[in-house]
Amino acid sequence: MAKYYETTTVFNFKWDQVAQGFWHRYPNPHSQHVLTEDTLERHIHDGKLFSKRLLSKTNHVPKWGERFYNAKSVKIVEESIFDPNERIFTTYTRNIAFTKVMSVVEKVVYRCSDSEPGRTIATRSAWIDSQMFGFSRAIKTFGCERFKKNCMKMVNGFNFVLHSMFPTSTAEFNPIIGSNAQHHSHVAKAFTLKEVAKKGSEQVKVKAENAIGINSNQQLLN
Repeated sequence: MAKYYETTTVFNFKWDQVAQGFWHRYPNPHSQHVLTEDTLERHIHDGKLFSKRLLSKTNHVPKWGERFYNAKSVKIVEESIFDPNERIFTTYTRNIAFTKVMSVVEKVVYRCSDSEPGRTIATRSAWIDSQMFGFSRAIKTFGCERFKKNCMKMVNGFNFVLHSMFPTSTAEFNPIIGSNAQHHSHVAKAFTLKEVAKKGSEQVKVKAENAIGINSNQQLLN
C-alpha cells in the first residue's frame, strides 16, 4: 500500500495571480534542482485549459539508495487543468523513470479561499510507493520524508516568484516578507547576482568566439 501525505498551504495572493505565477515558478533560488521545462501539449476543451509538460530535475540519493539507482536527473510529467469558470486549478505530477524503485504521484488543487478573500488555498496530496521486495517499506518512508522537506522548498520558491511578480499584494501577511524579510532579501540578491554572472559569462564566451572567428578570417585574408 502506498504512503499518503497531504498538506495545505495558504498563499496571500488572488487565485488568478497564483494561476499566472504557476507558469513562472522556475527559476527561483529555492528550486534550483529544476533543470529544464518543456511543454509537450496544450489545448482548450469545454472552456478549460489542458497542459502537459516535461520537467527534468536533479536526483540526489543517499548512499544506500545508489544500489538501486544513481541517475543524475529524473524526468517528471506534469499535467494540469485550468478552469477559469469554477476558478479551480488542478495539477498532477509523476515520475516516469525508476517507478519500480519509487513512484511519486502528486496532486495539487488551487482554490479561492472562502473565508479569506484575496487568498488562495492549495491542497497538496501525494502517494509514494515502491515495488522493491524487502526494501519497499524503507524506501516509501524515505520518499515520504523527502517529499515533506521538498514541500517547504516548493512553497518558498513559489512565494518568491509571486512576490516578484506582484510585489504589492498583501505582502504584510506573508511570513517571508515578515520576520524573514532580511533573509529573503539576501537570497533574492544572491540569486539575481548569480543569474547576472551566468549571463555575463555567456556574453563573454560569445564575444570570445566572435573574436576568434574574426582573427581567423583576417589570417586567411593575409
